[in-house]
Amino acid sequence: MTDNDEAASVRPLTLAWVNRHLEVGERIAGAEALHGGISAEMRRLTIGARDGGTRDLVLRTFVGVEDAEDSLDREAGALTQLRGTGVPAPRLVAVDATAAHCEYPSLLMTHLAGRTVLDEEGLETRVPLLARQLVAINALRPAERPGVYVALTTADTVVTPKGADAAAWAGAIDVIRGPAPPYEGRFLHRDFHPGNVLFDVPPSGPAGARITGVVDWAAASWGPADLDVAHCSTNLALLHGPGWGLRFAEAYEEAGGVLAAAASERLYWRVRDALAFSEEVRSVSRPWREAGRTELTTRAVEERLDAYVTAVMDALG
Repeated sequence: MTDNDEAASVRPLTLAWVNRHLEVGERIAGAEALHGGISAEMRRLTIGARDGGTRDLVLRTFVGVEDAEDSLDREAGALTQLRGTGVPAPRLVAVDATAAHCEYPSLLMTHLAGRTVLDEEGLETRVPLLARQLVAINALRPAERPGVYVALTTADTVVTPKGADAAAWAGAIDVIRGPAPPYEGRFLHRDFHPGNVLFDVPPSGPAGARITGVVDWAAASWGPADLDVAHCSTNLALLHGPGWGLRFAEAYEEAGGVLAAAASERLYWRVRDALAFSEEVRSVSRPWREAGRTELTTRAVEERLDAYVTAVMDALG
């Protein structure tokens, strides 16, 4: 499919809405579907100007997503608050959270340079970079706080993987039966992980990698820093092994981040996030395989999740 064909595939009302938010003399010269997301359609739009120059925008569209309005409102609010903070996030161009003008709820933003890196090579360099970036995000004090974090997983919705360590999982499930520990609120990305961080990796090798962007702010929230750390930790454990999940929390503190003082409180947030993955292993692992990590089958990710939950219970339980 050519770029023009892709551009034509943008739904008519949405296409007209995008055109209304372009600069005078600009037009959509092409479009490319972006892969890797779970809940939204993503397209990179090439915008052409009269002088022959181009720039890229990103169009996010939620189709058949129940909480699309809340997600897009959160993202639009976060992108607005992030301007001028030094956090490398896209700039908001326009949002239609209720689909008043588009076929489906949509958001238009600037495109950031860089790419996601999910490879094993260079991981020892990227983990400290991820930790420092998350510390900077959690340290923000926006003029208007986003909504309080949402955690949907309960002890009754956890799906224990086949062949999992029954004692470890039973213990972890018991942990989240209790109330959430008290916490000091922080600005949360709420979906911070390697798949939502863009890197520039120079030809000289991964040792010179640097972060160029943090994307997907649709779940931006106010809550405990431990929850953001737990989420990235679980992702690293599933992508690279349980040891890297445990290592990330250490890297976060080494970067100046502050986590809950009590081991029991750290345990609560760590297992709450890990257990949430039990309900969506299939949907989480699919984009990783599409990105080239073909060995991360649903079963392989389940086994890593089991190993990580067991490791967390051993370390903090």
